[in-house]
Amino acid sequence: MKQSIKHIAVSGNIGAGKTTLTEKLAKQYGWQAEFESVDENPYLKDFYEDMPKWSFHLQVFFLNSRFKQIKEVRAGKNTVIQDRTIYEDAYIFAKSLYGSGKFNERDYQNYLHLFQSMEEFIQPPDLLIYLKADIGRLVANIEKRGRVYENAITIDYLKNLNRHYEDWISQYDHGKLLIIDVNNLDFVSNPEDYADIVSKIDVELNGLFS
Repeated sequence: MKQSIKHIAVSGNIGAGKTTLTEKLAKQYGWQAEFESVDENPYLKDFYEDMPKWSFHLQVFFLNSRFKQIKEVRAGKNTVIQDRTIYEDAYIFAKSLYGSGKFNERDYQNYLHLFQSMEEFIQPPDLLIYLKADIGRLVANIEKRGRVYENAITIDYLKNLNRHYEDWISQYDHGKLLIIDVNNLDFVSNPEDYADIVSKIDVELNGLFS
């Protein structure tokens, strides 16, 4: 009996192209797209200006938003593609901020306990698509989209996030994983590059759900 596909997620560092690919794949497959609550996050601008002060507030907002998304995905009838996962909130961003001294011990432990409580009630995505990108590509994409609050992002911050991403992906065991190296791809302007990504996704989906 054919298994029903429910939840696809696209992961990757800031500027890797997650949102753009999520939009394109949603249109391609007729999936419902769920995006990060970036514009609705009241702490984002303050966070980039003073990370130690606003780290806890920012991460709790994202965590709660992602948890709500996952509950809606599993309760709904549509197949959903999600821009970034709840695991990245905890294992990439919060962990990176803590390791760099921008998330104090008390707040970090409180955050982890909250995440662990939530984790008991969530299911991982049926397929995780990880967009692997080097720092140069990330910086170029961030500059191209021109978000004012992202001007404060440093190279060191991106490098730190990339290290955490590589560690997390190397140990990912929650489900099916597809790694796509986007350093030499232009899936926005080059139809062949986009078609190559779609063909790789089709292989994974056919293997999972046939």
